[in-house]
Amino acid sequence: MSAAPHSSIRPGQPWHDTSGNRIQAHGGSITHIDGTFYWYGENKENTKPGSGIWHWGIRCYASTDLYNWEDKGLIIPPRPDDPGSPLHPAKQVDRPHIIYNASTKQYVCWLKIMGEITGEGHTQESTVLVADDFLGPYRVVRTGLRPLGMNAGDFDLAVHPADGKAYYYFERIHSELVCADLTDDYTDVTGYYSTHFPHPHPPYVREAPAHFTRGGLHYLITSGTSGYFPNRSEVAVARSHHGPWTVLGDPHPDDAFGTSHRSQISQVFKHPHKKDLYIALADRWLPGLAPELTQRIQEGMERHYAGAPEPTAATPASFPQELLEPDTSIADYVWLPLRFDGEVAFVDWHDEWRIEDYD
Repeated sequence: MSAAPHSSIRPGQPWHDTSGNRIQAHGGSITHIDGTFYWYGENKENTKPGSGIWHWGIRCYASTDLYNWEDKGLIIPPRPDDPGSPLHPAKQVDRPHIIYNASTKQYVCWLKIMGEITGEGHTQESTVLVADDFLGPYRVVRTGLRPLGMNAGDFDLAVHPADGKAYYYFERIHSELVCADLTDDYTDVTGYYSTHFPHPHPPYVREAPAHFTRGGLHYLITSGTSGYFPNRSEVAVARSHHGPWTVLGDPHPDDAFGTSHRSQISQVFKHPHKKDLYIALADRWLPGLAPELTQRIQEGMERHYAGAPEPTAATPASFPQELLEPDTSIADYVWLPLRFDGEVAFVDWHDEWRIEDYD
């Protein structure tokens, strides 16, 4: 069944592809190739509570207007018959990022893989794949990668347009954000890195980095660490990939609850045909979560990690079960345009907006 064409973006509303199915491209990004936009991300269509399924591969959609998306299928399929594979559906595959290497003429995809719980929390490793075509097939070239010997969490990849040098921004688990240089083929780190935004514990530790450049400046928008529960974002600016970074504060000034409009940003995408249109792509993992409850959860987490007694109303035992084991197959998307005041970036709320309204 085909869906009625879209002519605008409606943040937080269910979004269907041209066949009428919910779009499944979570923790996603957009790549623009030869006049076509490709939106890819985690396929959560089978991730129901109790299913034991975290993902069903990486799905991709194509569009020429950013409104109407055609399903191009799984560019990286799951491997349900191989429990040892990092692509097995039970493995916690998160936040795919794909960059193009002009020297090798290959597309390089990095995946975050959350593993077993240890004394330091989840082990978090990376899997790297390459393909000759953006839509695949992709082949695994590196697994079990712990960059710089660290547990590597949420991340972003950036390529300098002038010299093709690539950088890997990742959360060193429950500690700080790291910027590491990638090797010439983009499949590993060189060993050179810098560290930024140190924090003693969640939910203040920065994760979900989204890097973009504007006017010769580098920007990073990050979230705090609170799982699927939304929290307050932070934007920082620098004059080089490695900083130093100046924190500018919360880019969501009209969100009184400090929840980033109940979402988490995965990418900031510069529209290639607009002078100054940057779009923040975000997931609303828990569409039914009230802002007031989110605020209470944040307060409970802060007290927990600080070692303070938690009020009974703020402990996980008091949360509804659907929040402890969410149905991410029905997670929504929050896409919003950025507004700039000098060097400061903001993400204002719009119930509905159109690409055509920007020069």
